[in-house]
Amino acid sequence: MNEEPQLKIRLDKFLWHARFAKTRSLAAKLCEAGIRVDGTLVAKPGALVRPGQVLTFALGRHIRVIEVVQVGIRRGPPEEARTLYRDLAPPTPETAMPRDLP
Repeated sequence: MNEEPQLKIRLDKFLWHARFAKTRSLAAKLCEAGIRVDGTLVAKPGALVRPGQVLTFALGRHIRVIEVVQVGIRRGPPEEARTLYRDLAPPTPETAMPRDLP
């Protein structure tokens, strides 16, 4: 068996493992809406991400900026999911986007 740690993971799978989306399908739609990976716009769910990369994406009324810490091997409980990333700009009420955008 190959016991080496996984170094890369599909973007949609990472977002699902890290619990930014409830299903892989919703994670794929989030990717298709556009996510910046280290500043480069990526719209494909199959794009690979690795530890150290910074992801920027809209989620609800907030812009999330996270750094991938580890790729993970499963969709675990929320406590485990939070170990997969570091939140570089935690959402606060003051940073929420207005509801009435044109």
